[in-house]
Amino acid sequence: MKYAVVIETGETSYGAYVPDLPGCVAVAETVDEVRTLIQEAIAFHLESLAEDGMLIPQPRTLCEYLEPLSA
Repeated sequence: MKYAVVIETGETSYGAYVPDLPGCVAVAETVDEVRTLIQEAIAFHLESLAEDGMLIPQPRTLCEYLEPLSA
């Protein structure tokens, strides 16, 4: 399964979160590092849900980059 990940740029770091997995977040000093950490966080999050007998949420979030409409 592939989950959408949002990576945001902060003043001194990068943050990442997974909209379909509330609470699944990561913070790092570089984009590459935050990508790796969020992948690990996703795996850990899914493993924890499974161990607790909870349903694994299916990916639902769609991501697109759009140009603004001309006025």
